[in-house]
Amino acid sequence: MNPTERNNDGFIPKHGGYRNLKAYQKAEIIYDATFYFTNRFFKRPDRTIDQMVQAARSGKQNIAEASMASATSKETEIKLTNVARASLEELKIDYEDFLRLRQLEIWPKEHPYVVRLRELNKIPNPTYETFRKGIEHEDPAISANVIIGLIKVVSFLLQNQIRSLEAAFLKEGGLRERMTKARIEKRNQEKQNNSEPKEPNND
Repeated sequence: MNPTERNNDGFIPKHGGYRNLKAYQKAEIIYDATFYFTNRFFKRPDRTIDQMVQAARSGKQNIAEASMASATSKETEIKLTNVARASLEELKIDYEDFLRLRQLEIWPKEHPYVVRLRELNKIPNPTYETFRKGIEHEDPAISANVIIGLIKVVSFLLQNQIRSLEAAFLKEGGLRERMTKARIEKRNQEKQNNSEPKEPNND
């Protein structure tokens, strides 16, 4: 187990397992795909290259940072998760602009390739190889639409994650509440131990 995931029954919950999150796994694919796409279909010194790569990186990194922050601040975890989602939304718009300005099709939900992409997204523990054929297709319309599809999946996952985090915060509170609860439980346990009758010493 990663040492950052240990809890040891304390008030700091397990954290840091972001590499197991579906959102992070796909965000990493999006980052690699964006690096490939921008270097293939844009020409420097187009600033769009750096902007898109940075947005993809921000999406990936903020998911990881949110996971690490979960141990001590639910507020920070929610904030960083939302930043990740916003960065990927910005990236999605860049891909849509690429297609629109070149009068290329943005796939509707019923497009046969979208149906195929949904099937690929169901594969557990996906890697870049899972989507390589679409990402590195010679047709930029196919490549861009595949990446847009991946972004939509991650945005959906992050939206659900934010809702779950908000619900957990309302129910459990943050670190301060957990510390107070742990301290009270410790005191009650000590009182109970002190109040228990001791075995008589017959020596």
